[in-house]
Amino acid sequence: MSKAGIGSAVAALVLAAGLTGCGNDDGDGKGGDAQARPSATPPARAVQDAYRRTVAADSAKIAVTSKVVAGDQAVTAHGDGVAALKDGSSRVTLTTRGATVEQRVVDGVVYQKPSRGKQDAVPGGKTWAKIDLKRLAQRGSAGRSQVSDPAEPVRYLKNVGSEDVTRVGTQTLDGTRTTHYRVSVPVSVLSSGDAARERELREQLGKSRLPVDLWLDGQGRLRQESVRVTLHPLVHKTPGRQDTAVTSTTVLRFSDYGTEARVTAPPARDTADVTDKVARTTAAAG
Repeated sequence: MSKAGIGSAVAALVLAAGLTGCGNDDGDGKGGDAQARPSATPPARAVQDAYRRTVAADSAKIAVTSKVVAGDQAVTAHGDGVAALKDGSSRVTLTTRGATVEQRVVDGVVYQKPSRGKQDAVPGGKTWAKIDLKRLAQRGSAGRSQVSDPAEPVRYLKNVGSEDVTRVGTQTLDGTRTTHYRVSVPVSVLSSGDAARERELREQLGKSRLPVDLWLDGQGRLRQESVRVTLHPLVHKTPGRQDTAVTSTTVLRFSDYGTEARVTAPPARDTADVTDKVARTTAAAG
């Protein structure tokens, strides 16, 4: 896997912190953790309710782990930080291969600050690299599929149907009893109406649905989500590389609901916009 590919994998990992922004709730979502127990609530309803209950908690600490494997190479990254659940902003510090990156997500824009000694990677002598996800999407499906949010499919779970959700069982996570659900997300939903992107995703995934695992606590809030994706190169874009599949496994955990989570964008004078560069790089990589 190239350095550009590794960088994209790390960028994608931290975008998971930009989860939520899924709706409103009439409860405060805070308080002690009740023990998860078998419920008469249908699985689909439990998953739908989980998002408004989680967002209603306003904020949380997050911990994220991601592993990307391509051929005989693997990159693992770990991070922790905070997320403002109503507006989707977040602040996470990631560590991978001995290097540390601070990342913030604010208003759909990703800001990355490399560790000391690595800041020459940011153009113009700036401190922060900036990636505008909306502009990246407008540059075409290549950029969207290569630098994307691993949590993106979860945004659509509030509208899941009863045939898409299975209750797996119960599990204790960090001392909290949870209920485990598996959700099948259609590729057509992930493509957001983009027919070309849907065709590419189907070809890369080799299937029409993506599994997402969720663990909910006794108050019906998210405690953990796990997304595992294997993408195969597009034959017409990467001839000769058909066997180089990339598998990404990302796990995101929530804790300490209600914690302070004030996240702001870095000063504009300290940022360098690398959106177009990322789009070109990912398009060339196919």
